[in-house]
Amino acid sequence: MVFLRSTLGHDPVPIVRGTNVWMRLPVAADYASWGELRSLSRDHLSPWEPAWARDELTRGAFRRRLRHYNREAHDDLGYAFFIFDNEDDALLGGITLSSVRRGVTQAASLGYWLGLPYVGRGRMSDAVSAMIPFAFGQLRLHRIEAASIPSNLPSIRVLERSGFEREGLARQYLKINGHWSDHILFGLVEPGAEARNEGG
Repeated sequence: MVFLRSTLGHDPVPIVRGTNVWMRLPVAADYASWGELRSLSRDHLSPWEPAWARDELTRGAFRRRLRHYNREAHDDLGYAFFIFDNEDDALLGGITLSSVRRGVTQAASLGYWLGLPYVGRGRMSDAVSAMIPFAFGQLRLHRIEAASIPSNLPSIRVLERSGFEREGLARQYLKINGHWSDHILFGLVEPGAEARNEGG
């Protein structure tokens, strides 16, 4: 936790690595590549995300986003990462652990997005697989939750490949692209936790 907080507002430092990707906290210098990728991917992403604000891609909105990310990380409420390609450091997308709950819960919600040019290359599966040991290890979470619109088959495949199990269907769970949408709920429990419970 201290390592994470120490990186806020400083030069980019890769803190989570996958096989073909690496991830770090977003910084102000990411604005141009982020804005370009989000703009290029808007039609691809809109069906799966909350409705975009009018100023969604402006520099001011990006600064507000960074301040929110920094506050969340400082208060141990959420952690946002940008995903980069190992070979050329191109920005590929983003991944978040949000709604962190401590106490008797020790859980967080996983979310992610991938730019259109990088779809179908296994990059998000790589990122999620790398984020799991980070969440259970460095963040000491017990459980990771995720949700997907039933028609978002690529997202469902990412979760299932990463070991998430379907736990149910939540009706009108999130307002996506202006409409309340049903979501399939997924969960992943810290490896070994069930065995420890059975062993007393």
